[in-house]
Order: sequence, then C-alpha cells, then structure tokens
Amino acid sequence: MEKQLEQLRAQIDALDEQLLKLLNERAKLAQAVGHVKGGSLVYRPEREAQVLRRLTEANAGPLPNEAVRLLFQEVMSACRALERSLSVAFLGPEGTFSEAAAIKQFGHAVERLPAESIDEVFRQVEHGEAGYGVVPVENSTEGAVSRTLDLLMQTPLKVCGEVMLRVRQQLMRKGEGLDGIERVYSHAQSLAQCHEWLNRHLPKAERIPVVSNAEAARLAAQDPKAAAVAGEVAAERHGLHIVMRDIEDEPTNTTRFLVLGREDAGASGRDKTSLVLSAQNRPGALLDLISPFSAMGIGLNRLESRPAKSGAWEYVFFIDIDGHRSDERVATALAKVQGNATLFKVLGSYPVAV
Repeated sequence: MEKQLEQLRAQIDALDEQLLKLLNERAKLAQAVGHVKGGSLVYRPEREAQVLRRLTEANAGPLPNEAVRLLFQEVMSACRALERSLSVAFLGPEGTFSEAAAIKQFGHAVERLPAESIDEVFRQVEHGEAGYGVVPVENSTEGAVSRTLDLLMQTPLKVCGEVMLRVRQQLMRKGEGLDGIERVYSHAQSLAQCHEWLNRHLPKAERIPVVSNAEAARLAAQDPKAAAVAGEVAAERHGLHIVMRDIEDEPTNTTRFLVLGREDAGASGRDKTSLVLSAQNRPGALLDLISPFSAMGIGLNRLESRPAKSGAWEYVFFIDIDGHRSDERVATALAKVQGNATLFKVLGSYPVAV
C-alpha cells in the first residue's frame, strides 16, 4: 500500500511540474498578446467567456464544470495581471456578496476597491478611479435592486458583463450553537431571504438590519449575544464560528450582478442585450413597443417596470433580450423599437454568465 501511494504521488508531482511549465508558457503568450494589442483594453469579457465555455464544454471530468471554471478564471486573472493591473469597485465593505461576485468575474489578481454605496461604485468607474464596477441588479427571491436600475438610466457607463452568484446565507457568531442569541444582524434583503428559518429557530431574537452583511459580521464579533447572517468570507474575516449553514428559505436563491465599464463588450456568440424603454401612455403601447423582437424571433427574458421621473403613472421598462446589438436581427429589431419609443437607451450587450 505504501509503495502504491508513493508511485501515485510521484505521478502527481510529475504532472504538477508539467502544469507549471504549461501555465508559464500560457502566461508568456498572454504577455505577447498584450504587446500586440499595444496598450488597448486588457480585459475582454467576450474572449474570457468564450474560453470558459469552450473548456467547460470539453470537460470530461472528474472535475465538475464549476471547478474548471474557477481554476481557469484564476489562470486568466493572473495572466491578465502580467499585461496591466486592473481595479474593480464593488459594494463594500470587504466580505460582501458583491466582493464574491467581483472575484468570480475577475479572479483574485485584481485590485478590489470597496465602495460605501452603489452610487459610489458608479462614480468611481465614471471618473476612472476604477476600471470596472460590480453592482447587484436583482435577486431571485427579493426582486430588483431599485437604486441600480435608477442609476443605469443616468450613467454613460456600459453593461459589459453579468455574474450569477448562488447566495448561501450562514448564521455565525463568536460562540457555538443557537443558545443565548438575542440579536441577529444582517442586511435587510438577507433577513428577508431567511425569514422562515429565523421564525422557526430564533423566533424571539431581534432582527436588526444593517448596511451590509460584512458590517453584520463585524457587529456580531463584538457581541457574544448576537449572531449575523452573512457569507462564509465574512465569518473568516471576523473570526466567527458558522453555527448553521445555508439557512436561506429558497435553496436556489441567486443574485444577479452587472459588470460596468466604459467600453462595450464584443460579441461572444452567446450574449444578452439590456435596454431601457418608454412608450406613450395609451392602450397597447407596450405591446407595440416590444413586438419587433417577436417578429424577428428574438427572445425576451426580462421585463421590469419602474416609475418614470417625468410624471405620475408613467413608467420605464428595463428589458433583456437574447443576442448582441451587433447581430443583424437584433440591430434590425432595435431600430424598429427605437422608432416607436419615447425613451430608448441600450445599456449594453455582454456575454451570458458562464
């Protein structure tokens, strides 16, 4: 048995050396690409999406596709950093789900800039203080993030990517078990996402909404009678024990984040286009507005209404459609929609989340 283990470990060591050599060869090629580009954009979301799709589709296992995606995202992140450093603003502080989304999209080899608010994320990218921004836009159980939608209407920034993050809520505290918990801190949305679990297991504990889950963990670290609902990273940062895992009421709870940049993303072959529209306040106006998509065989996968600032009972519509704005069918449909709209703004075309 010991001899067999030694042989297997020797094979692993040999493969590790091959992997290291191949990774460095890849890094040299990435540097060469950077020289050829001559200082143009170092982050190409469409190219990275194509790489990840190709590799997950070619994956024969036993590694699951998510592990393959994570490994190669980090490889691309490290290679990208050899060309030029990249900064990404996110809704802070450190330890939030927004930071987790930024890491999932860009890897660890970027400078992460925590912002105090969604407004500040937009501002940092608009003013060039950050290369990109990551902001939440909707949750599968709690719906749209209104502030993000409002700012998308005003910003000159482009949506150049999306991140789907499975939200796993953990109950954490300084001590062990549930006994003695009198207060539970968390962001209001996280408290809502764990409402039924908290009713069953901590019905007498006061629920205190705070600005972020990371702040909730910080407060719980100072109070032995308190717990926090947050992500695993927050527990690690603040030295808390996770006393109950995955307490969200909906096991498929997912938050969608948008990546903001100053440049459009190119077509990747599997894309979405997001836009904001408004129509005259008359019967059938919305149907007339979106009918060109159906006529051109373009799928419409999201429609969100928001009150317009222009007057009472007037609305704008946030819409996601299949395809890139440069696709011939999409471009034709968008031209027809623009002719019928009183407000028309393409927020961006970008790769579908891998």
